[in-house]
Amino acid sequence: MKKIMIINGPNLNLLGTREPEIYGSQTFEAILAELQTKFPQCELLYFQSNHEGALIDKIHEIGFTFEGIVLNAGAYTHTSIALADAIKAVKTPVIEVHISNTFARETFRHHSYLSAVAKGVIVGLGIKSYELAIQSLID
Repeated sequence: MKKIMIINGPNLNLLGTREPEIYGSQTFEAILAELQTKFPQCELLYFQSNHEGALIDKIHEIGFTFEGIVLNAGAYTHTSIALADAIKAVKTPVIEVHISNTFARETFRHHSYLSAVAKGVIVGLGIKSYELAIQSLID
């Protein structure tokens, strides 16, 4: 059974209440339950933190033993060279995801430090982004 970790960064603990017009009205716990139903052949684990170092520590912890990481680093996408270095340092492939279309938002969101080191990037397809990322890791 493939082990895939979904890692969400800052403010994504507020999914379901934070700007529902952008991020939807579902909590991530509800989204995770749907994903587990869609991918019974995988062990899906979930981690969320608002702290950059905790995200890096989690990538280091699982980055040599899991089959994949789905990473929505939130705003750290646009600021964190350290997260990019963590992704480069591990063997587990990482798919970068964003619920919103970052290119349709503020200019500072148009650049990602993570995209160049991720296996792939899925942007702007809402919650479906997570499903597509998991499917790509299975394939």
